Amino acid sequence: MDTRRRNNVTVVGRTDGPVLLLAHGFGCDQNMWRLVVPALAEDHRVVLFDYVGSGRSDPAAWDERRYSSLEGYARDVLEVCAELDLRDVTFVGHSVSAMVGVLAAARAPQRFARLVMVAPSPRYIDEGGYRGGFSEDDIDELLESLESNYLGWSAAMAPVIMGNADRPELGEELTTSFCATDPGMARVFARTTFLSDSREDLKSVTVPTLVVECEQDVIAPREVGAYVRDAIPGSRLVTLKATGHCPQLSAPQATAEAVIGFVGAAR
Repeated sequence: MDTRRRNNVTVVGRTDGPVLLLAHGFGCDQNMWRLVVPALAEDHRVVLFDYVGSGRSDPAAWDERRYSSLEGYARDVLEVCAELDLRDVTFVGHSVSAMVGVLAAARAPQRFARLVMVAPSPRYIDEGGYRGGFSEDDIDELLESLESNYLGWSAAMAPVIMGNADRPELGEELTTSFCATDPGMARVFARTTFLSDSREDLKSVTVPTLVVECEQDVIAPREVGAYVRDAIPGSRLVTLKATGHCPQLSAPQATAEAVIGFVGAAR
């Protein structure tokens, strides 16, 4: 199957510029990056795509077994890179995609030069001295609610995830994105996301890495950003003056500036 069609690959910006590969999170698609793309595309070649099961990807390519592991999503990333022969890539991953990027870079280090992790979380469940932000009961309840009534869960949870209650249009956009995802595919992606534990994988990161967090984020609290920074030697942590889990929508200028500044400094 043609990877470009399967993953709805889009390429914009300077054809001779440094490559930025933007990867969306759970319940989203490449459209979530639209507010940061114009600034990024001025001096970069920007590659966007949808994971299979999301956005305008080809639903015929869906394989529940493959996408029941973050490795399946990393394979999507690597196949997009191979199709376009991308090298010296700066991978910009939002939320769970930050960990997908870690896996992809470990599998094909020759293709990746830098990682930008936007609101990352290597594990959502608290364990021992680690604070992910949720108890096991929290996650069990979240998944049970999602699996029993996905549309209702989306309408209730999207505004909470987005934050910015004074800007309800942002929560409405995320709700629309969630609701546009096939419920069966979303359930698999949700379990893969919220039950994942990628803490050990952080040790494999050897490329320059930027961790971007928001001042307030119910999905990835500040302790998580500090944990990721400390787990990746030499990484940088930037805290945006923003709230919610999707700064590419709520604070696009600050998000774009963080990415551009990091790529420019690392070159």
